[in-house]
Amino acid sequence: MKKKLTIAIFTDLDGSLLHRDTFRFDPIKDYIKNLVNKGIIIIPNSSKTEKEIENFNQEIDLELPFIAENGSSIHGLNLINPNFPNKIILSREKEDLLKIFNSKVPEKLKNKCILVSNMKRKEQEKIFGQTDNKLKDALERKYTLPFVFEGNKIEKTKLSKILKSNSLSIQEGGRVINLCDNVNKVKSMNRVIKIYKKIESDIKVIAVGDNYNDLEMLKNSNIPCLVFNDKFKLDQINIDNLIISNKPSPEGWADVVKMALVKLKYND
Repeated sequence: MKKKLTIAIFTDLDGSLLHRDTFRFDPIKDYIKNLVNKGIIIIPNSSKTEKEIENFNQEIDLELPFIAENGSSIHGLNLINPNFPNKIILSREKEDLLKIFNSKVPEKLKNKCILVSNMKRKEQEKIFGQTDNKLKDALERKYTLPFVFEGNKIEKTKLSKILKSNSLSIQEGGRVINLCDNVNKVKSMNRVIKIYKKIESDIKVIAVGDNYNDLEMLKNSNIPCLVFNDKFKLDQINIDNLIISNKPSPEGWADVVKMALVKLKYND
């Protein structure tokens, strides 16, 4: 009897699985649950906070393992296998990052970085597209500091180089830039795959994203999938075998996953 193919889908949320503006996913909810019921592992890999992704799990009524805050922490791998860890922290806490940022970044560049935590509530609501408790959950960050950069490209490059030389990084999403430790989505994804391979050496990885901070994750997967994003210049993206949807999220997510499963000759 032929062994069933093991498939893991690492997916961004905002703009990939969730609607870019409403954050809803109702049209594909049943499809996602059907994939999980068939044994496909789905792991959200997002800039969202632990609390936000826990809320997503509640909304979809599934217990999915997940990666929060741009690769800073991994949660719930014990849901895949009881011998796997429940939580892995890959980042220093945000207070430690801020100390390095304040001591190493020149004042002129620091003044170009407007921390979202220091903004007025109305500005925070506009940036995150959330209000009330959902905004509170978005701001409840342990390992990253979202900010808006008011400088030019040359200044942003300079900032990135300074941070990199001090073992920090900036990750650009659709709404803000995040000050992060030396972590990212692909490092955390690879950590999960390494752990999973302790019980199963042959695993096929589908990665789904919609923005620039997802590209390395896509490049390091077996089947890279890009959900339609009109801000992308596709001629600047060099990823082999890239699947691209012609619809935005959430329907675009289902479209690329279906095409990816066909490529893998998945037979449920």
